[in-house]
Amino acid sequence: LMPPHHTIWKGAIMAALLFAVTAVFLAMSHAQSLSPEEIMKRAEALQGWITEQRREFHKTPEPGFAELKTRSRIMRFLENHNIIYRYPYAKTGLVAYIGSGKPVVALRTDMDALPIQEPEGVLYKSQDDGWMHACGHDGHMAMALGAAKLLKEAEEKGELPPGSIRIFFQPAEEGGAGGDLMIRGGALEDTEAAFAMHVMPHLPSGSVHTRPGTIMAGALSFRVTVTGRGGHAAMPHLNVDAVVAAAGLISALQTVVSRETSPLGSGVLSITMLRAGDAYNVIPDEVMFGGTIRGLTHEHLMFMKQRLEEMAPTVAAAYGCNATVDWRLAEQPYYPPTVNDERMASFALQTAASLLGEEQSQVAEPLMTGEDFAFFCRKVPCALLFLGIRNESAGAVHALHSPKFTLDESVLHKGAALHATIAVEYLKAFATKPSSDTKAAALKPAPAATAANSGSSADDVDEYEDGDEKDEL
Repeated sequence: LMPPHHTIWKGAIMAALLFAVTAVFLAMSHAQSLSPEEIMKRAEALQGWITEQRREFHKTPEPGFAELKTRSRIMRFLENHNIIYRYPYAKTGLVAYIGSGKPVVALRTDMDALPIQEPEGVLYKSQDDGWMHACGHDGHMAMALGAAKLLKEAEEKGELPPGSIRIFFQPAEEGGAGGDLMIRGGALEDTEAAFAMHVMPHLPSGSVHTRPGTIMAGALSFRVTVTGRGGHAAMPHLNVDAVVAAAGLISALQTVVSRETSPLGSGVLSITMLRAGDAYNVIPDEVMFGGTIRGLTHEHLMFMKQRLEEMAPTVAAAYGCNATVDWRLAEQPYYPPTVNDERMASFALQTAASLLGEEQSQVAEPLMTGEDFAFFCRKVPCALLFLGIRNESAGAVHALHSPKFTLDESVLHKGAALHATIAVEYLKAFATKPSSDTKAAALKPAPAATAANSGSSADDVDEYEDGDEKDEL
């Protein structure tokens, strides 16, 4: 028999263990009480507030890496709600922190606008001429703030499961590769999975679509300069006509996709701009044209890139001209294909179905548009989702990047609820043993702005790293 004092200590230890187990059980039960239905109910109550946030963002669009007013507005919100954040990442980006421990899941939203003149007639029209939120980023930010509000409230009520949620407010999605620069600056440290959402005007309002595997294409822009010898248009035999050479090259490039790639593959080579002389009676010395190539695989896109580089000088030479190709990597870095993790995409579809109903959760068709969430997907398991906003009665029928673009604001609370539900359900489904509190790290200042996170250009733009292999761009 154990001595009496050992019996006392044994009883005390057993009582403490019982108390700890009970506390953990009660905490987990309390966290699980935050159901998708409850999140949606709370999000519906925020609909007016989220709409107001979207309209305020819409009034003050800013270019990539210059979203200073936008960031200040987000920071004020975070401070007013006692949400910890770190900045700067990629010059004007920031990361908000909610919860503590592991697992760690990220929600990403984009901040920048487009150089588009918005027409008159919008009550909350852009106040900065020549700039417009024509891609829905104002709605993305408003939904992210709505989700942050919901999640912080749940944390304060003790309703969040163990784990951490990070919300990335990312600059320069529209060609600046701001996501890549945030990652290079260390923003993804310890993150285990990430999710993002993009509004889509071709999908029914309120529906959610995603897919395992490639969901958006890789993208690369180019500029071709054809040089000849200009002169009087009445004496073409004395000149070397760069206009005719450029026209021949443009026509030849149309065969790259139609005759040199598989009909079962997906590729795009589009010429979108053409500039030559200014006079009607002068053959110019030089012609410039540019465009974009897209592919659902890196290999497919690199093949088209190679063929353009081969054809430009040889076709131009047949007309007596020279041609050079500039891939514009400093201005617009290469975006690789956006490839969803199979497990995360399935999880997102199931979560959307639990929140919005089975009929509103659909498998998406891949798109040939580019998205720099691709950089997140190369680092951690991710899923990009499309949120349908097509609603004729709301005028939400115009394409992304159109000056007439608008979104159906009635879905904003659904997007906020989906963001929050994905985060909560991820913490429940992928829970691991809690580790050190991530809030301690969040309190530290972000790394000082350097060439890697200043937003000026991406490092190593001449190469694309895919695992251990590198292909020259």
